[in-house]
Amino acid sequence: MVTKTLTITKDAYERLKSHKREDESFSDVVTRLTAARADPSKARGLFDGTDAGIDHDERHARLGEEIDEHHDELFGQ
Repeated sequence: MVTKTLTITKDAYERLKSHKREDESFSDVVTRLTAARADPSKARGLFDGTDAGIDHDERHARLGEEIDEHHDELFGQ
């Protein structure tokens, strides 16, 4: 494997570090973050704490449940 050394500012390093997952190298982080720009479909699940990794049907079902809950809160059930 060929490696390159980069010089980045401390701010840039901290930003990159904030995206780093426990099991990733910095090369993995750069590859993961830049893959989404090359192919937007690869952005699914890119950020922790989002539901981007769930499929459309599951998201639709969750939305329906939330609508039902709000309806019950507003109009009683």
